[in-house]
Amino acid sequence: MIRQMQGSIGYIELIYAIQNKIPYGVVKNAAGNFVKASLESVTAAAASAPKMPADFRVSITNAPGKDAYPISSFTWLLIPAQSKDAAKGKILSDLLTWIVNDGQKMTADLAYAPLPESVVAKVKEEIKQVR
Repeated sequence: MIRQMQGSIGYIELIYAIQNKIPYGVVKNAAGNFVKASLESVTAAAASAPKMPADFRVSITNAPGKDAYPISSFTWLLIPAQSKDAAKGKILSDLLTWIVNDGQKMTADLAYAPLPESVVAKVKEEIKQVR
């Protein structure tokens, strides 16, 4: 609908805009800079977020960094810390380990921003608890 209505403004996921060649503009961030959505500006938002709490509940919307895209968010996974089935817990732990190690290498090709190293390190520590 955004594409069909001349002069319209809407919000869609970055990957959708890229894949469908939908033009998009810049947005003023908390530092007062006008920033265009990109893998780098979303990662900058994630990197400039306040300290990651133990439960990972943090918003990177309107993050403070000068290069941070203000309409950014993490993709969340809700997983049990302890599985009722040890074999399934191990499979889940292995999958999460693959995601933050090898899977991270695929983010750019899929037009998703990679997690900053500080977040990856925290995720890796939490994965050790999943069983």
